[in-house]
Amino acid sequence: MRRDELRTPCFVVREEGLRRNLEILRGICEETGCKILLAQKAFSMYRVYPLIGQYLDGTTASGLYEARLGYEEMGKENHIFSPAYKEEDMPEILKLCGHIVFNSPAQVKKYKEQVKQAGRSMGLRVNPECSTQEGHAIYDPCAPFSRLGTTLEKFEEEMSEEDIAVLDGLHFHTLCEQDSDDLAETLQAVEEKFGKYLHRMKWLNFGGGHHITRPGYDTGLLKRCIRHMQETYGVEVYLEPGEAVALNVGELITEVLEIVENGMKIAVLDASAACHMPDVLEMPYRPPLKDAGDPAEENADGKTAGCARPYVYRLAGLTCLAGDVIGDYSFAQPLKCGDRLEFKDMAIYTMVKTNTFNGMRLPDIVLEREDGTCEIVKTFGYEDFKARL
Repeated sequence: MRRDELRTPCFVVREEGLRRNLEILRGICEETGCKILLAQKAFSMYRVYPLIGQYLDGTTASGLYEARLGYEEMGKENHIFSPAYKEEDMPEILKLCGHIVFNSPAQVKKYKEQVKQAGRSMGLRVNPECSTQEGHAIYDPCAPFSRLGTTLEKFEEEMSEEDIAVLDGLHFHTLCEQDSDDLAETLQAVEEKFGKYLHRMKWLNFGGGHHITRPGYDTGLLKRCIRHMQETYGVEVYLEPGEAVALNVGELITEVLEIVENGMKIAVLDASAACHMPDVLEMPYRPPLKDAGDPAEENADGKTAGCARPYVYRLAGLTCLAGDVIGDYSFAQPLKCGDRLEFKDMAIYTMVKTNTFNGMRLPDIVLEREDGTCEIVKTFGYEDFKARL
């Protein structure tokens, strides 16, 4: 099956692009000796876990179900972090995960004996209170009043010598779609605040948010950061990117169902921002679209600067939510019902966040092989909607 034969809406993940990203990440591991894990919260398409497992060292989870998925489908190193754990889940987590990262001194005290008895590696997430993000406050773990990670003040107030002694490692996660210069700045804060404790640790986890596979990312500085921490503190270094694994390797293909007009032309699609790409509303951001431009670049005469795309449409979803709007786009030719559109970079934070609000059907999940043929991995129907209610 080829792309033009797929029913819409559908997510298409390109095997060739995924392998390219994985080769970059594997190169970082081989040159520095660090370990890289797939952060499943961004990308959990387990059909490609065997491929990912050829390049990466394992998976990291944000909760019990992700931990089970990584254990069952990749079967390599399996780490977990959660702001808090339910007592009833801990026995299973200890069977599934080799590394358990806690968020607070209280959680360390509560579960340390269980973790020790299970022979698992225990860590604590710290908050270096070093915010390097711009415009993504909702994703900033170092923002004021953040619940994520233990500050130095709380670490020294609440962690006893016995508590510190049972820790094997420290974990921090402060980045979101950022380059290695922000990592370097964060590491300075980590060292200033927690360096005296790092000498006692076996490992240090740099968390996620590293846009390693983005064109122009400074991999040289990343490698220097990794080596510095390894050589200074004698720790094993972990990174757990999610986006970098599947960055720019997927599309959401959708069809124009109707075109209405109310002050401007509005194309109603069979895909929804609210249901199929919630980050468009949460971030918010305007996803790239194949063969389309940005109306903000338009000149006063209605001609797009640098290209002839004079036809502007607001692309909107099929739900009853008035704000189910993807964004405004300019085209070289008028849109018509039945046209297919391809939103780019739709592998990450899409499939893991979809929902069935308004009874919307979830998009099919498709793997495009390196020879261009498409394998339909999963389809969804009414029972998937009903089973959640």
